[in-house]
Amino acid sequence: MNQKSLFLNLMLVMLLLIFTSGKIYPAVKNKPLIMVHYMPWFQTSSISGYWGWHWTMNHFNPDKIDQNGKREIASHYYPLTGPYDSQDKDILEYHVLLMKISGIDGVLVDWYGNENYNDYGIINTSTNAIFNYIKKAKLSFAIVYEDQTIKNMISGGHINSSDAINYGRNAINYLQSTWFNTESYLKIDNRPVLLNFGPQYFTNGSDWITLFSSLTVTPLFFTEDNILSPAAAGAFPWPPMWKSNSNGILTQTDLNNYLNQFYQKSNSWSYKIGSAFPGFNDIYKEAGSSSYGYLDSQNGFIFNSTLQYALDNNTDIIQLVTWNDYGEGTNIEPTLEYGYQYLERVQEIRKAFIDSTFDSRKENLLLPIRIYQLRKKNPVDTGINAALNRAFDLIVSGDFNKATILIDSLATVTDLQLNSSGKPYSFSLEQNYPNPFNPTTKIKYELPSDGFVTIKVFDVLGHEIKTLINSQQVLGYYEINFDGSSLPSGIYFYRIQVGNFVQTKKMILMK
Repeated sequence: MNQKSLFLNLMLVMLLLIFTSGKIYPAVKNKPLIMVHYMPWFQTSSISGYWGWHWTMNHFNPDKIDQNGKREIASHYYPLTGPYDSQDKDILEYHVLLMKISGIDGVLVDWYGNENYNDYGIINTSTNAIFNYIKKAKLSFAIVYEDQTIKNMISGGHINSSDAINYGRNAINYLQSTWFNTESYLKIDNRPVLLNFGPQYFTNGSDWITLFSSLTVTPLFFTEDNILSPAAAGAFPWPPMWKSNSNGILTQTDLNNYLNQFYQKSNSWSYKIGSAFPGFNDIYKEAGSSSYGYLDSQNGFIFNSTLQYALDNNTDIIQLVTWNDYGEGTNIEPTLEYGYQYLERVQEIRKAFIDSTFDSRKENLLLPIRIYQLRKKNPVDTGINAALNRAFDLIVSGDFNKATILIDSLATVTDLQLNSSGKPYSFSLEQNYPNPFNPTTKIKYELPSDGFVTIKVFDVLGHEIKTLINSQQVLGYYEINFDGSSLPSGIYFYRIQVGNFVQTKKMILMK
């Protein structure tokens, strides 16, 4: 066989592997950082004393709870924890652990400045709160500054237009004094990374040079869609909903054209940021406003394709848009509707493209919500919370096996007792018995109220093995049998989901 034939045969084999297994990927020159865009703007009545606009949009009422235990919120999607507060330390811990386990490097926080106007001051407080947990989880952190705040303060009569530059400079100086010089703040070539969602007020590059003039180090600055010369080093893409057709749909063709044009012009930039997003499905029309349009997620295809665009174009940073913009439906945080599918994909990308030694698996993604539930059940138990702090540290260090064993032991110790009426205090999933088992075992669970119950069994890779329950049930105590006759020996997980309650336990089949 001559060299040309050998080469063609090798290429044919590679193409077959790519299109049949889906496990071989094209080479990537850079090993980009994966950063997730994060919204710190949520309030709940239990933490802040009121339901914030981003859960209500002055239309929805989260105090209304349906028969499945779901609150009425301003979103088509429902977080596994239910609607939450951006200053709830248990939620912040849950979020950063999920990020760490998925292979995300850090967080790009949507920031409205530090002025006490509208909810900007509250968002700033929440930004400091998530920053503290980002440091604990050994993640990176950077700011996405919303200069529309200057425009809003002027139109609202809070400041004069003649004061705009001073207020903008004060906001940038605050970034330097508060975060830029910290170890956790993201820097490239020793320059702090700063993104701008716009610009929407300071539309001249010279304005930004003025805003940066008193800083010790000029930020590595990125604007949306187009580079703002001479201040910006690059730009980043965002879901181009302005390209939606007359039916309000952003087509695959128009999306691809936008991304092709963006990455083509980015080839001349020294620094490149790409973006990946799951789709776009806002709630604005239902809230009485106008929708920006709709981009069908196609069951994860849009996320996969936009992620691949960013990888193929050798970006320095891939921005995941977004962790939790529930109002616009660009969230990748686990929800009742799509579970952990986006974070599982990030895990796969991390291992395939960025770090072949990355060893976090799908089942590890279930650990943070178990910690969150144990925190909520035992808020004043110092022993249990100290153990959960240890579980946090184990996860951050990558010791998922020890973390799982520790959480399993805590779940057993904290099984709930009956209340005086003989009814369960709360939802509870008990450890199967016997365990290990061969080939059958019993699983007990408790429902304090009626609800739609799903119980599924998974293998250690997170593949669904069997659905045991998938029906509406009334409150009470239940016991079901699981038969593992057709399965090989090994470790399996069983998970219950009732509304926003999710709990998982491990069982061992030993033949």
